[in-house]
Amino acid sequence: MKKIIFVIAILLTASFGAVKAQSVAYVDSEFILKHIPEYVTAQKQLDEMSTNWQQEVDKQYAAIETMYQAYQNDQVLLNDDMRKRREDEIVNKEKEVKEFQRQKFGFEGDLFKERTRLIQPIQDRVTSAIKDVATTQGVDLILDKGSEVTFLFANPKLDKSNDIITKLGYKPDPSLAN
Repeated sequence: MKKIIFVIAILLTASFGAVKAQSVAYVDSEFILKHIPEYVTAQKQLDEMSTNWQQEVDKQYAAIETMYQAYQNDQVLLNDDMRKRREDEIVNKEKEVKEFQRQKFGFEGDLFKERTRLIQPIQDRVTSAIKDVATTQGVDLILDKGSEVTFLFANPKLDKSNDIITKLGYKPDPSLAN
């Protein structure tokens, strides 16, 4: 879908080129975000949170596996009532773990909400800086090299990533070169 939008944008730019020369530039959003300490810190927090929750899920699944193995070993010794109760216990525990996973990792789960809370303000600042740079430099169209858009060739003169980093108040780091 993004590629289709990209092609349409290029075609529109080319078709309007006869009327007025269009100024096109690009940024690398991933490169820009690497320069923002709050983003790097937020990403580490999210990774740590995700790892902790995944460890909890793994631990709970290991407990279910232990319960199941014990049930398998005891099955011949259990009457129908006891067998049914143990099966229900295992099934219910599995449902609890799946619900925990959904609450933590699902769409609009805790991880999604935390990512939005931590990352959205940073992305808003980057978007605002991009708009400011485009306006002040007279750029008509800015594309994102860091997204799914594919560049066969991109002239480095058109790269405005360092301008965005500077606009955000940070100094571009050559060691993070894109």
